[in-house]
Amino acid sequence: MSGSEEQDNSEFKQKVKDAIPVDEHEEEVSENGEKVRRRGVYLLPNLFTTGALFGGFFAIVSAMNDNFANAAMAIFAAQILDGFDGRVARMTNTTSAFGTEYDSLSDMASFGLAPAIVMFSWALEPLGKYGWAAAFVFVTCAALRLARFNTFVGKVDSRYFTGLASPPAATLLASGVWLGSRYELTTEISIFAALVTTFVGVLMVSNLRYQSFKGLDANRRVPFVAMFITLMVFIVVTINPPMVLFTMAFVYAISGPLAWVWRQLVPKKQDEIPEENA
Repeated sequence: MSGSEEQDNSEFKQKVKDAIPVDEHEEEVSENGEKVRRRGVYLLPNLFTTGALFGGFFAIVSAMNDNFANAAMAIFAAQILDGFDGRVARMTNTTSAFGTEYDSLSDMASFGLAPAIVMFSWALEPLGKYGWAAAFVFVTCAALRLARFNTFVGKVDSRYFTGLASPPAATLLASGVWLGSRYELTTEISIFAALVTTFVGVLMVSNLRYQSFKGLDANRRVPFVAMFITLMVFIVVTINPPMVLFTMAFVYAISGPLAWVWRQLVPKKQDEIPEENA
């Protein structure tokens, strides 16, 4: 191959790199005991993130066509894919700043915009400006929640979330729409949906603590009872998905306020200092 052909080939490869919308990074590898820097592209984690983003987009399109069951399932699928992208990145040692930012933007679309639009399309639109105001409160709170999460990464206890995370908040709204769309929409249901949407948004920006379950070790042995309970949960979900998912999301959402009330009523006991005998 001539020098001009090699140059044309390298220029073509560079153009392809520039055209691919994936993370371009540098990583250290060892060659003959020496550290060198090489450029590479991380596709796999970003594919999961893109899948989650598509789930949010599909949910919005489905809601516009009054197909609320598909919209809810798309949000649930987005949540599953969102749970994989970070784990895959850590398992394959492909974490990057690009992936973090892309994941945050995907979360905003799938768990901020999508559930608000789905809820608005189903129950809030008849309320007029009050309906879109409730939906916008949810969207704004989701954006603030994600911004705060990105700011506090590595600075807070990873066992807990500060405020309700956006994926379970989206699950609560999506499962509520899926469940409620089976019945005839009334003004009372629309008002209740607006109150729930606003309340869930406030929970996202609150300082209430929620279990993150990040301390669970997937490689640790699990007791048979725990495996049996997990299997039963999956079976129950398949029997009545909207009811079970709504119940689980609702219980998790109110666990933060209930835990706060419990801590106020039952303060931590301080160690009593025994009095010395005179």
